[in-house]
Amino acid sequence: MKIELLFLGKTKDSYIAQGIQEYSGRLKHYTGLNLTTLKVKRKKGWTEVQERQEEGRVLLASLPPITVKVVLDSSGKQLSSEELAVLISRWEQEGRKQASFLIGGPTGHSQDVLDQADFLLSLSRMTFTHDMVRLFLLEQLYRAYTIKAGEKYHK
Repeated sequence: MKIELLFLGKTKDSYIAQGIQEYSGRLKHYTGLNLTTLKVKRKKGWTEVQERQEEGRVLLASLPPITVKVVLDSSGKQLSSEELAVLISRWEQEGRKQASFLIGGPTGHSQDVLDQADFLLSLSRMTFTHDMVRLFLLEQLYRAYTIKAGEKYHK
């Protein structure tokens, strides 16, 4: 199964970008991986709702027709690393070809994005920058694949 991460805007901090590059390289040994950075044209004077709606439109328009839509949101389900590995295995056994992980902007996701999610995932009840979420998600996906492979990285 191919994994895709959709980002809104570039990663700002170089040390986080280096971590993203590191875990992307590691993860590519286990699965196809695509990191997609999307641009959102914001208009001056937009409300947070209008911003979320535009970000959601851009995210949803970028998805392939058949993909598992995993939306990262604080209201989502928190999983252990082992549970994430089981979930990915289940999707693979079901014949799913791709899972797309959608990371929203600073104000969260639009209701449209939340409504179209196949799975709502929360990494923590704590708040992280969106750049850090990118890195944390990649590390957890790498960890899930090493768990599936029976490798020692997890322990």
